[in-house]
Amino acid sequence: MSAFVLTPPEPVVSVPDAKAHLRVLHADEDALIATYIAAATAHIDGPDGWLGRAIGIQTLEMRLPTFGNCGAITLPYPPAVDIESVAYVNALGDSVELASDQYELSGGVLRPAWPTSFPVAAWRGAAGETVRIRWKAGYADLPPAIQAAILLMVGDLYANRETAAVGSGSAPIPMSTTVETLLSPLRVFT
Repeated sequence: MSAFVLTPPEPVVSVPDAKAHLRVLHADEDALIATYIAAATAHIDGPDGWLGRAIGIQTLEMRLPTFGNCGAITLPYPPAVDIESVAYVNALGDSVELASDQYELSGGVLRPAWPTSFPVAAWRGAAGETVRIRWKAGYADLPPAIQAAILLMVGDLYANRETAAVGSGSAPIPMSTTVETLLSPLRVFT
């Protein structure tokens, strides 16, 4: 299985919110703060993120070699909001898109509409990508713990603009353990 972002989310924390958190009253560093927001968000968001979740509303696509035998497919990177399309390659080699009444989304699980089953996709080996599922995932309202963690990471990046403190002894600057504590209950292990 491979999953990737087709349409990335809009920023989930605004520059004005970050500036209020940082107590910055000028506009001189707005671009820098926006970069820190993007870096902090990318660190935890989506298929490449530590959290294992989609944070802002985004379009994801997953490719599979087959629909499988179980009759249900758990979509990674919750929360799943809506299915955009389900397509597969049939035995003739044609790409076929399922009508939206042929499947349903229940929580983060894609199922064939009752009482049917998914069609048979052409097998092209375990690495074949004959099934493509495209869905929207992410939070319309960001959980407070995620927003607080992003703001803390932005604060760390803003306050510590180098990777090490230089002085009588050079030491690495750790990121806040509070960030991990805030996010751990929401983390999804894939």
